[in-house]
Amino acid sequence: MVLKGKAWKFGDNISTDHIAPGRYFHLRTNLPELAKHVLEDAREDFASKVQLGDIIVGGRNFGLGSSREHAPRIIKIAGVSCVIAKSFARIFYRNSINVGLPLVEIKEAEEINEGNILEVNLEEGIVKNLTKGKQYHFMPMPEFMLQIIREGGIEEYIEKYGDYQL
Repeated sequence: MVLKGKAWKFGDNISTDHIAPGRYFHLRTNLPELAKHVLEDAREDFASKVQLGDIIVGGRNFGLGSSREHAPRIIKIAGVSCVIAKSFARIFYRNSINVGLPLVEIKEAEEINEGNILEVNLEEGIVKNLTKGKQYHFMPMPEFMLQIIREGGIEEYIEKYGDYQL
């Protein structure tokens, strides 16, 4: 599973409130509309400029805060192919896998610049920064997580297979 896209750079402690601003709480039942405001409080122009396949690059503790499952969902709906960060809030990590949004932890996330073109191989555990000619390694996702990602999320997986096979 190889993903390729342009990097959008964010800093440390991007919360679920940054991702899904609370003032749009009334849109939580209309996720495509809510996705038009994704990360608006961290970067006003992000939602209007992000393109299909682009990659978010964060710092430490990406996704901290409440356990809003719609936060990773609207990142995915906006067209982001994956999120790379130095570290993730654990509940955000699990919610992201559940909705089919791959997350990659690399300690060198700060070396990636805005606009760099990245290639992420989830099975081999390699991030290639094609712009800089650098390569970073991460612990590849376990096969069961890759299966969930491939199917688009845990709901789609269970719908297709009827149960989860370990």
